[in-house]
Amino acid sequence: MTDAAVPLGRRLWTILIVLGFVGQLAWTVENMYLNLFVHEEISGNPDVIAAMVAASAAAATVATLTIGALSDRLGRRRAFIAGGYVAWGLCTAAFGLVSVDSMAGIAPVADAVAVAVVTVILLDCVMSFLGSGANDAAFQAWTTDVTRPANRGRVESVLAIMPLMSMLVVFGGFDSMTRDGRWSLFFLVVGSIIAAAGAVAWLFVRDHPVERQGGGYLNALVHGLRPGAMRANPGLYFALSAWCVWGVSTQVFLPYLIIYLERYLEIEGYALVLAVVLTGASAVSVLFGRVIDRVGKVRFLPPALAVYAAGLLLMPLARDTAAVTGAGLVLMSGFMLVLAPIGALVRDYTPPGRAGHVQGLRMVFAILVPMIIGPYLGAAVIKGADERYADLGVLKHVPTPAIFVAAAAVLVLVVPPVLALRRDAMKREAVR
Repeated sequence: MTDAAVPLGRRLWTILIVLGFVGQLAWTVENMYLNLFVHEEISGNPDVIAAMVAASAAAATVATLTIGALSDRLGRRRAFIAGGYVAWGLCTAAFGLVSVDSMAGIAPVADAVAVAVVTVILLDCVMSFLGSGANDAAFQAWTTDVTRPANRGRVESVLAIMPLMSMLVVFGGFDSMTRDGRWSLFFLVVGSIIAAAGAVAWLFVRDHPVERQGGGYLNALVHGLRPGAMRANPGLYFALSAWCVWGVSTQVFLPYLIIYLERYLEIEGYALVLAVVLTGASAVSVLFGRVIDRVGKVRFLPPALAVYAAGLLLMPLARDTAAVTGAGLVLMSGFMLVLAPIGALVRDYTPPGRAGHVQGLRMVFAILVPMIIGPYLGAAVIKGADERYADLGVLKHVPTPAIFVAAAAVLVLVVPPVLALRRDAMKREAVR
């Protein structure tokens, strides 16, 4: 029976969707609403958000590298997924305890804002470590274990919409809590959902046989960073490099997107705009899943990047609700159409028995570097524009359309790795 003839099955699809969705629900809160929480409740300085994003990305990378390699060595993913999701949920709920007032009560002689900033950054690092160990290392490696090249385009197109669907659920179901300042309830509800997913994982996830590699744990931990591993798997590193450049581009504007819609464009109904955009982009991603498998992931990638670039260039021109919705639909559709083939390529190029370790490499290229460079580029652009608004007598920086132009400029650097991917694919075809 060929890979194409092997069905995933309803049960496996359900587990992939539930854990993929809940994981992205948590990342939506961490990547977008936590930034909004800090901006509204802790500090309006964009450097604070950039520092928090960079620190959490470093913690997430360490977690994925160490736990991914460990799950490869043990040949077990289930315990890391289930236990990690439960701890992840509890840590998320703990953000509801952090505020300037609560920190003033704990440390009355210190600068309450500074203490609150340090506390929220440290807690974010812990949450990112737990979440990345459970989701980015164990769950993503397990997904590689249970899928095949012939069905990964479809799987990735579905998993790719989970960030958007999670945003849609958060905006539609929980946004009113943040607007009313009920942050403690918001974090409690989201944290409970994440912990419940851990219980579901324990009941329904089954470990898949993993091909063990020789050598010790430390050898496995650093394997992918060696020149020999790069020479042996050029396609993997070309795909990761393309992901890295694209990821930097997305992180220039994503951490500041809600603030931009609410404070610069002054769109009060931004949740509705995002709902339309996310629903449409999700539908586009699912519809193109089979096309990616049929056309080929490498051939599909350049036009997908072109759609994403067009969306970035349209966003600065959009000012009213209708225009922003249209430009946002192009942007986020392109976002999804890029994410699916890149993610599938990384799985295809994963060496046997290295699925967990490759998730650690993915974190370095797709998360750590983008989330360190991108937000600081965005913050520099925002401060350079020097547009501000007054909030309770405090002047706060406002993101401007320049963040999208900067993101488009970064995207130009994706051309070399994409061309290298095409050359590598042609060589593979010639060998066959």
